[in-house]
Amino acid sequence: MKPLTEKEIRAAFVNCSKGEAKRLNLPRDLAERPWDDLDYLGWRDPQAPDRAYLVAEVDGRPQGLVLRGAPHVAGQARRSMCRICMTTKEGGVTLMVAPLAGPAGKQGNSVGVYLCTDLDCSLYVRGIKQVEGMMKVPESLTVEEKIARTVANLEAFLAKVTH
Repeated sequence: MKPLTEKEIRAAFVNCSKGEAKRLNLPRDLAERPWDDLDYLGWRDPQAPDRAYLVAEVDGRPQGLVLRGAPHVAGQARRSMCRICMTTKEGGVTLMVAPLAGPAGKQGNSVGVYLCTDLDCSLYVRGIKQVEGMMKVPESLTVEEKIARTVANLEAFLAKVTH
């Protein structure tokens, strides 16, 4: 993914108002992000832990989503699989819910996906970040094939939100 500016990120959101996009908290470490290894930019809002944001490039332009995730509850860890990168983790996957874009979202309609709580799917798929204590599910896919699968899963989720 190519590095995005603050202005590009704010303009990318498809399921919130322009005012909300203008007020959302962006990550402070944008310049330090490993852009070449990212399939999407994802972050949790440090001031509102149940809010998360995701910006991906679709058809050559960035599309962003506002997400709500269940807050982490200590002692309720269970093994789950991220439906974007297909990584299995103990307590590191959260149901993230996105309001639909347009009138349907204004009526309260939404769609959800189980997603890595830290939104680091790209790094797990590439082996840059490891899940501690994870029992790896054996796969015969190459890293490139895993990346392609992650991108396809992400694009399918984005399509559910925008169509």
